[in-house]
Amino acid sequence: MQPLIEYEQSQGVVREVFDDIRATRKTDEINNFWKALANHPPTLQRTWATLKEVMAGSGELDPLVRELIYIAVSVTNGCNYCIASHRAAAVSKGMTDAMYGELMSIVGVANMTNRLANGFQVPIDDKFK
Repeated sequence: MQPLIEYEQSQGVVREVFDDIRATRKTDEINNFWKALANHPPTLQRTWATLKEVMAGSGELDPLVRELIYIAVSVTNGCNYCIASHRAAAVSKGMTDAMYGELMSIVGVANMTNRLANGFQVPIDDKFK
């Protein structure tokens, strides 16, 4: 396990990224994910820039839909940290317990049918190409 770099210990690029996280999220808190990535400043900087652009940037998907997708991928990848942090973000954007239950149903059936399609090596229908 990597040590967590606290805000007070940060300097240089790490402090710049931490300050941007705090300003963007309008909080003084830095999540443990970012504190761990701070052990390698280039990864911290690149990851924050990409996440900020994709999750907070403008686009066709509203912020709640983005969080729901993030949760679905995190469940599929088995990332408990990401499930917890993005579930909290989704709740702050309006996700209800019923929505979460429905999302988990979709994730479950999609994973099942994906594996079946791959296992049976189902050819793609011409109309889907």
